[in-house]
Amino acid sequence: MLPVKVAVIYYSSTGTNYALAQTAAEAAREMGAEVRVRKVRELAPESAISSNPQWKAHYTATKDVPEATLDDLDWADVYIFSTPTRYGVMASQMKQFLDSTGPLWAKGKLANKVATVMTSASNGHGGQEATILSLWTVLAHWGAIIVPPGYTDQAVFAAGGNPYGTSVTVPQDTPGSPDEKALAAARYQAKRVITVAAWILKGQR
Repeated sequence: MLPVKVAVIYYSSTGTNYALAQTAAEAAREMGAEVRVRKVRELAPESAISSNPQWKAHYTATKDVPEATLDDLDWADVYIFSTPTRYGVMASQMKQFLDSTGPLWAKGKLANKVATVMTSASNGHGGQEATILSLWTVLAHWGAIIVPPGYTDQAVFAAGGNPYGTSVTVPQDTPGSPDEKALAAARYQAKRVITVAAWILKGQR
């Protein structure tokens, strides 16, 4: 397989999407990919973060994770995005980062990148699919090649059967890491997008 460069870009307040991102990054490295894990910049005020013990703890624990930059997008062949649901769309922190990509988009440097999306919400009907689709809209404007997991592996069914991307339900009153079924789905999704990217890169080179 050709070497593939993967940017795993996430936003996480209490750690769920951080766990998905780290799991995807681990799977990508197992595939021989070169990987960058990047968080998008936190926009919430310190007072809001401090009001939630889990949010504050995660914010402190991940303070050394590098923030995503346009260079990371330019560098990568593959994007793996992970963002929580906010009223059925991506978190504002992720949207703000994506809104800054105009200079790359204008030069056509986001076209033909291979991308996939994961998400979480606090209840089973909290907008997981809509959130993934909201990020797909941005990817379509870029001209990216969207690779969903689809119903192509039992890991997808075991994790709840979301064909758009791995999605996790974590109750707001008991936030925590995704269960092993969700992590297995995230691993599968990462490996699938890298496999597809390798096919495309082989054709380009």
